[in-house]
Amino acid sequence: MSCGKKCAQIAHASVSAYEKSSTQVKKAWFSEGQKKVILKVTTERDLFELRSLAEAAGISASIISDAGLTEIPPGTVTALGLGPALSENLDRITSNLSLL
Repeated sequence: MSCGKKCAQIAHASVSAYEKSSTQVKKAWFSEGQKKVILKVTTERDLFELRSLAEAAGISASIISDAGLTEIPPGTVTALGLGPALSENLDRITSNLSLL
């Protein structure tokens, strides 16, 4: 994916996970500066495993599949949005990942 395409997919994931969060969590995240961290995984399976871990921890999670209108085939899984959530809760799930 091009840099611009990655950015769009990341934005989709962030908005989608945010929309799944409770009003209280949304307000807290907004008032704290809307922190976002972009990490990378090796495989698509990693995204699904992280989503399961997040959901089990009560953290909103959203897998993004591309519509296939530009660079990649329809249905390609491109990103996972997690949170908003407390940093320490997200770190329990993502601390072994590298920054993108």
